[in-house]
Amino acid sequence: MSGSDAVTDPAVRALITALNNGDREAFFAALTPEATLSDDGSDRDLGQWVDREIFSSNGQLEVVSATDGGRSLVADYRNDTWGSMRTAWRFEVTGGKIGRIETGQA
Repeated sequence: MSGSDAVTDPAVRALITALNNGDREAFFAALTPEATLSDDGSDRDLGQWVDREIFSSNGQLEVVSATDGGRSLVADYRNDTWGSMRTAWRFEVTGGKIGRIETGQA
């Protein structure tokens, strides 16, 4: 399957919906309290990164293709800072919540 229909993992689906709706509270509700993030292979402060790359810059994620229920996906990502780019995302889900996000250019 391709596109958002291929995202069947509830935690990943909730995270993408929250991101696209600009809903910071729902975004963090999809994460474990100790969730971590890496961007292009470098660990980042999750809260600062999310605020800068998603919520203060109107981030939008459109799934192009997904495997493993959406835990691994390729997406067109756009924000007001960087414009549009093809990105890869990988999510580690534990107990129904996302514990790690790895993203970078695809």
